[in-house]
Amino acid sequence: MFIETLEIFMLKRAATKLYNWVAFMIIVGAILGHFYPVVAVKMQPMADGFIALIKMLIPPVILCSVVLGIAGSGSIKKAGRVGGKALLYFEVVSTLALVVGLVMANVFGPGRSFHADPSKLDPKLVAGYVAQAQHMTITDHLLKMIPKTMFSAFTDGDILQVLLISVLLGFSVAAMKDEFKQPLIKFLESVSKMFFGVMHQILYLAPLGAGAAIAYTIGKFGLKSLVPMAQLILFFYATCAIFIFVVLGLIARIAGFNIFKVVGYIKSELLLVLATSSSESALIPLMEKMERLGLSKSIVGLVIPTGYSFNLDGTNIYMTLASLFIAQALGIELTLGQQMGILVVAMITSKGAAGVTGSGFITLAATLAVVPGIPVAGMALILGIDKFMSEARAITNHIGNCLAAVVMASWENELDWDKFHATLDRKGEAEDLITPEPVLATELE
Repeated sequence: MFIETLEIFMLKRAATKLYNWVAFMIIVGAILGHFYPVVAVKMQPMADGFIALIKMLIPPVILCSVVLGIAGSGSIKKAGRVGGKALLYFEVVSTLALVVGLVMANVFGPGRSFHADPSKLDPKLVAGYVAQAQHMTITDHLLKMIPKTMFSAFTDGDILQVLLISVLLGFSVAAMKDEFKQPLIKFLESVSKMFFGVMHQILYLAPLGAGAAIAYTIGKFGLKSLVPMAQLILFFYATCAIFIFVVLGLIARIAGFNIFKVVGYIKSELLLVLATSSSESALIPLMEKMERLGLSKSIVGLVIPTGYSFNLDGTNIYMTLASLFIAQALGIELTLGQQMGILVVAMITSKGAAGVTGSGFITLAATLAVVPGIPVAGMALILGIDKFMSEARAITNHIGNCLAAVVMASWENELDWDKFHATLDRKGEAEDLITPEPVLATELE
């Protein structure tokens, strides 16, 4: 028992040191990017490599988590109920996010003072993004979730397709007799622990990945490039903050917990998301921490991976706010009907957007491509600052999925409230970036 306790203590110290190293390297990366931009830009492969290491684990982790979540729920009926509630919750909250973006843009009009000349826009600047989206109809977006083969979803890394296969396999396993189901569950649990172990090893590279990402961003675009559009950047960050602490905060209060404490609990993951602009980089640590918070494994395994495709609150805010900003900057007055059209289209095109840099911009292109009235070339107005806005999108998406898991666990009575509050009140708990093995944690308790 003493050895196990000592091992956990050492792991926690390592986690805290890693958290501090991530924060330190973000500062170093920012300084390097500002004073030595040429060197900083050359660090892009290091940042991209770290994200690539994370992304290669996401499909198998989602497969194991969702299948175990459905199969471990106890019955197909219960799994279907939880999945249905989760999708309903995602749709309601995502729609609220779209509405918040519309309301804030209409009330404050961040683009009305720009007076951009449409004839001077260079469509070549956004041609690469538009090419990925302009030929896709709404039906194409819906059909995109169906993979060509059972394995192509995993080789392509399409989260929505991986999720579809995982749900189908999960219900299939849940319907099996125990003599066939239990060996599969044990096998998947072992495989899941293996992938989580690999993720723990990769996260030791988080300081390098985070520092390189910040260095590249500032070295590439420069702090001076933010000045002309600083107002829009700050406005978007403020809108996301309002959504998190007012809209999600109200939901949390109704559910019986404090949004500020939950945000504090996952602050290490948020720091990683901020540096990499990718909510995927903290997917696995978030799932582990939610289980340690008192949520059942089945809820966490089903809700959080699903939320990464269907609960993109930050992306939704960006979609409507950016659309109206472009229209206002070009002097285009949109009617209420046109704005509702943007909202409806965005509800569809935002589903399945990956939690990595650039996906929000591509999704915005897909939205404008099927909404008449706003020239897609207008996206060139925000191309230079999209990278700086992606951090807020990713952070908002991450917090939204964390909150969704807690709310769903509460609704299903699969949340240990005593453990939940005790963990949130425990000092230093929020600094864990790499968590000890669940078995050891259980033995310590």
